[in-house]
Amino acid sequence: MLTLSILGFLAEGPLHASKLRERISGLSGHIRPLSDGALYPALNRLRDAGLVVREDLPGRGATPRQMFDLTDSGHQELLRRLADPADVEITDRNSFMILLAFLGHLPEPDSQLRVLKRRLDFYEKPASYFYDDGRPLRSAEMTDRFRKGMLSLAAVTKKSDMQWLRKVIAELEEELA
Repeated sequence: MLTLSILGFLAEGPLHASKLRERISGLSGHIRPLSDGALYPALNRLRDAGLVVREDLPGRGATPRQMFDLTDSGHQELLRRLADPADVEITDRNSFMILLAFLGHLPEPDSQLRVLKRRLDFYEKPASYFYDDGRPLRSAEMTDRFRKGMLSLAAVTKKSDMQWLRKVIAELEEELA
């Protein structure tokens, strides 16, 4: 998800490394704060792959300011990742939220629609955090109040997410009609 975040934010314009870290942390920092030890190796991998370019600008003192920008290949990679996300980017809530943050970069409503329908399809299958012989357990079956709470909160979130997904899917389908 770090790669998607970097590509997504750089698609909006060049950024200094510290600004990029700040934006990524704002998007996912409550889950996992982003350190320089994670950001710079990721940026270097993306540079080596030709997806990102770095420009060194004069900074304070002897340390140059590093500005990063997306290449045409980087933009194409972002669109590819958005149009065909990995399963975990659909099924994991935090990963999906990062995907959703950049889904508007996809220019075709039908591509956006396919992604949202995949998320809705995922929600329509029975799932739980806890299972008994492969059967998902429901909140009513929990005796532990905290596990019951997890399942209750997940159910409320799922219901709200599904309402939003259905609304936006209908809007996109109307646009395509």
